[in-house]
This record gives sequence, structure tokens and C-alpha cells, in this order.
Amino acid sequence: MKSKRTILVVIIAALIALFFVFNLHQYLTLESLKNNQQALTEYINANWLIAFIGYLGIYIVAAALSVPGAVILTLGAGALFGFGWGLLLASFASSIGATLAFLASRFLFRDRIKKTFSEKLEAVDKGIEKDGAFYLLSLRLVPLFPFFIINLVMGVTGIKTWTYYWVSQLGMLIGTAVYVNAGTQLVEIKHLSDILSGSLILSLVLLGIFPIAAKFILNALQQHRVYKGWEKPKKFDRNLVVIGAGSAGLVTAYIAAAVKSSVTLVERHKMGGDCLNTGCVPSKSLLHASKLAHIYHTSQNAGVSYGVPTIDFETVMNKVHKVIKAIEPHDSVERYESLGVKVVLGSATIVSPWQVDIQTKDGVQSLTTRNIVIATGARAFVPDIPGLKDIDYLTADNLWEIREQPRRMIVLGGGPVGCELSQAFGRLGTHVTQIQRGNQILKKEDPDAAEYLQIQLEKDGIDLRLNTIAMAVESTSEGNVLLVESEGKEERIPFDKILVAVGRQANLTGFGLEKLGIETGRTVITNDFLQTKYPNILAAGDVAGPYQFTHTASHQAWYAAVNALFGPFKTFKVDYRVIPWATFTDPEIATVGLNETSARKRGIAVEVTRYDIGGLDRALADDHARGFVKVLTAPGKDKILGATIVGANAGELLAEFVLAMKHGLGLNTLLGTIHIYPTMAEANKNVAGNWKRDHAPQKMLAFVERFHTWRRKQVHSEDLS
Repeated sequence: MKSKRTILVVIIAALIALFFVFNLHQYLTLESLKNNQQALTEYINANWLIAFIGYLGIYIVAAALSVPGAVILTLGAGALFGFGWGLLLASFASSIGATLAFLASRFLFRDRIKKTFSEKLEAVDKGIEKDGAFYLLSLRLVPLFPFFIINLVMGVTGIKTWTYYWVSQLGMLIGTAVYVNAGTQLVEIKHLSDILSGSLILSLVLLGIFPIAAKFILNALQQHRVYKGWEKPKKFDRNLVVIGAGSAGLVTAYIAAAVKSSVTLVERHKMGGDCLNTGCVPSKSLLHASKLAHIYHTSQNAGVSYGVPTIDFETVMNKVHKVIKAIEPHDSVERYESLGVKVVLGSATIVSPWQVDIQTKDGVQSLTTRNIVIATGARAFVPDIPGLKDIDYLTADNLWEIREQPRRMIVLGGGPVGCELSQAFGRLGTHVTQIQRGNQILKKEDPDAAEYLQIQLEKDGIDLRLNTIAMAVESTSEGNVLLVESEGKEERIPFDKILVAVGRQANLTGFGLEKLGIETGRTVITNDFLQTKYPNILAAGDVAGPYQFTHTASHQAWYAAVNALFGPFKTFKVDYRVIPWATFTDPEIATVGLNETSARKRGIAVEVTRYDIGGLDRALADDHARGFVKVLTAPGKDKILGATIVGANAGELLAEFVLAMKHGLGLNTLLGTIHIYPTMAEANKNVAGNWKRDHAPQKMLAFVERFHTWRRKQVHSEDLS
């Protein structure tokens, strides 16, 4: 492929060089065309077909090479062949030549630009796929834009070749007709500037704006069709109604109130949503207790001995709820009402694009609103395993209500929730069997990162079963049993409790989406601005996807609030370029951006640099000498495309890479930043040092070495005396 590109570059360069070496541009001037018009006309009259084909070929080559003279060739087409045949010739020749230049640009540059700017080009391609024809038509209609630049730039995008050709053919037709028609009156033209008057240029510019204006008109008509049949209120009770008081809903309501809009927040269960009540907060509190229980296993390395810990499970769970209670005021009704949010506890139903009915204990409250944000979150997904729903199974939603520690627990799922809770219960003394369908836990992480955790889970006594399928739950006289299959063999595993942690599903029913015809799949279907089919109804958080993290829900909330309240004037696409996440096991695993697995799936070329935390001074002192920092960069550059950290406090350590990626800071900048010694954060600087060592300028170092050798051998005048 590289040799083919080289050959094409050589051919193009040679043809352009020949054009100037043989002074061919002298024939593509207005004066030359006038002087040779009579002779050319006589030749064409005698050899019309040959002349037409030859002129067509010359025009195509000139347009493809982007050499000066396209205007003269267009004038000549009219002067020599008349308006009809001249327009046909010039129109097709210019379009074919432009398409050849477009294809050459794509062949020479697209792959290279895609490797270097993969994420940005992917975003451009999405826009081109949606509106590329409109934008190209606008550019073609306005003669102020150099066409060779359009050919070059559009070539590196993902626009289809056929689309590029026919839009170019259509877009250049009017401008071509103007020049061809002028060519039929060649005698009257003294300067090329005589062809395009100011009024004509203005007309063409306005014509060029037309496709964009048409796009907005079509969008307005589409919105009119969407809202057809719904009666819009003449005035509104609220600027915004937010359904759901989890992370997305709370932040959306907070922002809306901060910009002094009238906002109502509706919650049918508990303020704070899953994160506070059943997710992040209780699970981290339980993990903290399990880490304290685990200390006695490792403390002997430091010469400190403890007895085997005694677990008071009821007290552990009471502490979990105390932590929830301590954080509750941050998300409480009282706090949000003090911020200017009107909070209603009840079940919301969207009855029209501008009306929400709220069922409260006192009856139904109806609110008209300009905008609605759906932030109803998600719940645990429960697979259809025979017999499972006949027993008292656990999920992350109801786990926190138990007060008696299970002696034997099965955890279904090898994702972050399954791994965190398996380790927590295992270290607290429960015999845990963890079932994972695939051959790897944490399937979104790189295998080397997942392997670190797998080894630790097994050290913690977790009976980890990979490539194992849960077939059925059976209730026997001796208790409950899970029937599993692995490598064609069946096994029955007894248990006291079974925890289902195989994922979460969006809450999509019960609040009127079906009646309004709002599209749903696994989540509410939205555009890049978080808008549903109704632009004034948006969705954010777990119910909208594509990520189900508390921090991404909060991130989306800003876009949902701003796009809802200021949508008619300005909207913002959600920025998903830098999304971090972490699994809070021991060791922690934290990732941002690309990892090797995702880069390979997406075909993105990367360089991988690692640093082994086992050699870090602070890690050795704290008995945390395990794990690694792995950074993915653009080939040959220090631009960070992603990072994965495995080890103690990985979630905190990752923040430096998140900041660097967000603001375009490379590994050279990290290396030049002072990090406190001794800290775990030095691992980030050390991985940057490894990258720098691998990219050291060897030729320059060899020169410097010769310089120092020369300095050692240099004889100074004072030595001779």
C-alpha cells in the first residue's frame, strides 16, 4: 500500500512538473483562448468528435491535478462548442476531475489522518454521514471557495464517492453554466472579472446558503409533524420537569435552578437514586469493612500480628446504613428546595410533550412544562433462569436489607459489581462461588488487568468459575442448589443466598413513553444532544446510556439541562471523549479512554508503555507492590489515548491521566511535572519516563557521546605550560 501511494505521488508530481516545465499554462489564459479561437473552431468543425473527446480528457486531467486554468477551459467549452454541448462537456469534465482528485486525496491521506486523529475523524464522519450532502452542495454553489481545497478536505472524510460525484455535478452546474454562457460571448470579455459581477456573486452566495436553510426548514417541518395532534399550552407552569432524583436528575435540577428557571423534580422512591441507596455508597462501605477484615492476612509482613477477626455482620450492615444516612442530607428534599428546586414525591406520567401528571399520596398534580428530562435510572437485570424467581434471590437493589451473613453465597456475574461484592463477602468470611459465562472477568478490561484481580480473588478464597453457565435453580429438602454447566459437564452447587449481578436495565416503563411513541431499545433513544423524538423531551443517566456510571450521569445532566432550557437558541453535543471508570476491588482497576482491547477492536494503532508498580518505593513501603500503569499513545507521539492502572488507589491515580487527556497534555508534560516523593503518584511519572527512554533521540545521543569523548581528550594551553 505504501509503495502504491508513493507511485501515485510520483505520477501526480511528474504531471504537475511537466505542466510548468513545458509552460502549458500559457495556453490556459484568456488572451491565448481569444487568439486561438478561430483556428480551434475550424479544427473542431472538421474533427468534432475527436475534438470533443480530447477537450473532455484535457479538462478532466486539469481538474484532477488542480492546475490553474479551469475557468479558461470552461469559457473555452462555451466558445468552441456552444452553450449546450459546452455545458455538457464542462459539467461532466469538472465533476469527474473533482472526483478523481477526491479519490487521490482519500487514497493518500485518509488512513494516516485516521490513525492520528481517529476520534475526531470519527465524529466528523458521523456528521458527514448525516448532513454531508447538504454541506457539500452549499460549498459547490458558492464560487468563492477554491474547489481544489474542497476536493482535498472531503477526500479524508467518510462521504461516499457516488454522493460526492452527484452532489458536485449538481452543485457546480449553475456556476459552470455562467462561465460557459460567458464563453459564447468571448469577444466581449476583456477580463475574467467581467464575468462575475458583485450582484451575481451575492446571488450565488445566497444560493449556496439555500441548502443549509432548507435543512433548517425541513427540521422545522419534521418537528411540526412530530408535535402534530398534541395541543400546546398557551402558558406553562414550569420551565422544566425532571423525572427521577438519582445523579442525573439531581444535577439537572440543580443546574436548572442555578440559572433561575422554574424546575420541579419528581421522585417516586428515594432521593439520591441507586448510587446513594443501593449502589456506590453502600458497596464501598461494605468493601471498607472487608478490607479491615483482610488486614490480619497481610499485617504479619510488617511484624504486626492480629488474631482472626470476628465478624459481626449485623453491625457491618448497620454501619453501611449509617453511611447512607450521613450522606442523605446532600441529596435531600430540604436541600434541593433550599436551592430553588420544587420537589414532589410521587410517580410521574408524561401525558403530552408539555404535561406531566404526578400521582402523590394526596392525589394527582398536573404540571404544564416547556421541557421534560427523563432521568429514571436503571435496575438490576434478572436473567430468565428456571427456578430463580421461585426463591428469595438477591440483587444490588435489595442486598442491603439482609442482616444475617450467608454461609454460602453464589454470585452470578463477573462484572464490576459481581467482583466487588464477591471479594467483600469472601473477605468477611462467606464462602463465595462466582459464576462467569465468559473466559474473563471484567470483560471490558484488558486480559492482563483482569488476571491480576482474578489471582487476588482466588487468594481470597473465591471459587471462581469461568466459562460456566447457570442452567437452573432447584429447591431440595437440603436447601437450594444451582445447576451449572461447564465444558459439557453439569454440576450442582448448594447455596444459602444467590446474588444476581449480571448487569442493569434501564427503567423504561410506567411513565408514559409508549403513549407518546418515544423510541426505546435497551435505553431511551436520543440524539447527540440527548433529545428524544420530541426535542423538548430529553433523557440523561442510566436510562439514556451509553455508560452507566454515576459520574457520566452527572456529566450528561449539564447537557440535558442546558439543551432543554436554551435549546431553541443553542444546543451542545455530549462530549464522551474522556470517560474514566474504576472497579473498587483490591487491587483497584481504573481505566480512561482506550485500552488495548478496545483499540484492537476499533483498528486504532497505538503504542503501549508500562510501568511495574512492584518497583515503586512507596508501594514497597506500604506493601502494595503489585500492579502496573499502562498508557496507550499515538505511534511516535506522547499524546495519551488511554490509560489503565491496576493497584492500590488506582481510581485516584487515574485522575492525572483524565486531566491530561481532557486538556491535551502529553507524557512529556507529565514527566516534567514534580511529583511528591514518596507517593504512589510517582508511578504516573515513571511510566512517562519509560516512554521517554523508549523514544530517546539515539542519533543525537551518539553525537553528544562523541562530543564528551572529544572534551576528555582535548589538550588545554595551560596544560602544555
